[in-house]
Amino acid sequence: MAILKMAVTVIRSVFSTPATLMYPVRPAKRTPVTRGHIVINPEQCITCRSCQRKCPTGAICVEVKEKTWQIDRMRCVICNSCGDVCPTKCLSMDPAYPVALTARGGIYKVTVAGPKKKEPAPAAGTDAAQPAKE
Repeated sequence: MAILKMAVTVIRSVFSTPATLMYPVRPAKRTPVTRGHIVINPEQCITCRSCQRKCPTGAICVEVKEKTWQIDRMRCVICNSCGDVCPTKCLSMDPAYPVALTARGGIYKVTVAGPKKKEPAPAAGTDAAQPAKE
């Protein structure tokens, strides 16, 4: 009896259409919650390293002195933990899938703005609106 059931399943599979999508010929359907890859806005990054600490696989590396942010796409599991914890919301999830990697070395590195420098406050007792006397 089991052989008969197996034969029916095999014959049905041979004469039916494929159950999987023919990606990249037909792109996959994207929904608002589709997770493709992480994207950074380098102008907003303050190199706080909270994304690096939160990443469960250690795929993100932030160098404060060099003002760089890098992600190893082969280690990233696309969990969006880094985007959730980012205080400036410079990390976001792009629903487009990244280009497939065939070898090691999928490291994406960018130079970021870094922390904003504070302008010195005017000295106490001086009026900043009046020009200095010569």
